[in-house]
Amino acid sequence: MAPITEVEGRRLALSNLEKVLYPATGFTKAEVLHYYATVADVLLPHLRDRPVSFLRYPDGPDGQVFFTKNVPPGTPDWVTTAEVPRSEGPARMVLLQDLPSLMWAANLVAELHTHQWLISDPGLADRIVFDLDPGAPATIVDCCEVALWLRERLADDGIEAYAKTSGSKGLHLLAAVRDASSEQVSEYAKRLAVEAEEAMPRLALHRMTRSLRPGKVFVDWSQNAARKTTATPYTLRARAEPLVSAPVTWEEVEECRSPEVLALSAPDLAPRLQDHGDLLAPLLDPAQAGPLPSP
Repeated sequence: MAPITEVEGRRLALSNLEKVLYPATGFTKAEVLHYYATVADVLLPHLRDRPVSFLRYPDGPDGQVFFTKNVPPGTPDWVTTAEVPRSEGPARMVLLQDLPSLMWAANLVAELHTHQWLISDPGLADRIVFDLDPGAPATIVDCCEVALWLRERLADDGIEAYAKTSGSKGLHLLAAVRDASSEQVSEYAKRLAVEAEEAMPRLALHRMTRSLRPGKVFVDWSQNAARKTTATPYTLRARAEPLVSAPVTWEEVEECRSPEVLALSAPDLAPRLQDHGDLLAPLLDPAQAGPLPSP
């Protein structure tokens, strides 16, 4: 029998707590649940009102890994769900609005991925995202160089950017925007990706073409499409170690000289939150969201 835990009045059956999910470090499912409880205060605001897709890895990253957008079977009736528009017709997705729902999702063992819009207005983007993805032998160190260029370029248009690790090999840039559709944000993001390639032809790339990738940073602007999702801030990733998509300071980006420096894992987060709080908190302040420049 799975132990029953009560979280804010909701009863949860938490299963397989001793199971090692990250063999490289021996990190167990109990530690995964503890991690999410630790970061809940900063994670939940980034999840609120955003439909969640789950990349599930119940037997660890080496086991079966599968992506689910629809409400998983057996979802408790107290977990909020919402109808979401899709090209093939509306579907129901989960919203993780509170701690019990987050702990239920953590028990599924899943990366959390969210859209760049809120359920109240799926036609309107409130975020712009760039996924900086290095092609070996390029690393996150090269991503940092591209990120600094993009930060300046966005600032020229009155848009303040924030960085987080992808929790994999790369870096994500996020900014709050307003009064723009996903299509408009995508067009603007693509324009900046093209400009980045023109400014740094030996380093940056705006197309996914495999043959061009080695040694360069792919500036992936496509995750701004309404149907696409990006790893949510603070989510654990299905990697060999319990790496997290963790917010980083611009000082850390500027000073990054080796990839290990920004390989942040679950145990790193509690002290970071004590030092910095949520570095992405400004994204949650509507007053910080700027309009896109006119094309």
